[in-house]
Order: sequence, then C-alpha cells, then structure tokens
Amino acid sequence: MRITEAARRLGTSPRMLRYRETLGLLPPTRERQGHRRFGEDELRAVALALALERRYDISPAELAFGLRVLADPEVRADVRELGERVGRLSAPPARALDFEKEKALRLLRGRP
Repeated sequence: MRITEAARRLGTSPRMLRYRETLGLLPPTRERQGHRRFGEDELRAVALALALERRYDISPAELAFGLRVLADPEVRADVRELGERVGRLSAPPARALDFEKEKALRLLRGRP
C-alpha cells in the first residue's frame, strides 16, 4: 500500500511517516515507480514504534537516539560515561576483586 493508506491505517500522517523515515524508524520500504510501498511487516514496525513512544512518553527523535545508542558502540560508551558521571549508572568493576569487594560492602551495608 502507498504511504497515504499506511498513514491512515496507523492513525498518523504521511508527513510523520516521512519524518520517521529520516530518523531511521521505518524499515526499508519497497519502492515502485518512485512511491513507497508498505506491507504488513512495515506497518507492524511503525505501530511498535508508536506504541513505545506512547508508553514511555518520548518523541520519535528520542526513540531514534535510543536505537542509535543500542546500535553504535561509541555512542553507547559515551552515554554510559555520562550516566556514571551524573550518578544514574554505577561504573562497572575494573577487576574481579573490585567486584567481590563491592559485593562484600553491599552485604555489610545490608543492601542487595
């Protein structure tokens, strides 16, 4: 089906589908005579993205960045470093002994 029909079935606009495509949130669509063609697999992928955006109250751009973090090791490392610096993530133990030391300290403090 063409983009207008796909947008109607998904409850969005063709413009938003094109925007999502530029963000990398659409799977590759088949093209025929210069028009995008959407099948059931493409519709399910877009529907999942829309559901995730609603469930987590995020924008398409935020979801696209989340995918980038998962797919790009360099970006993942940079985001992890930020998380550690702002206290949202704990730094991974550098060595096995550090891990055991942290475990013992948690047990002594009464935390799991």
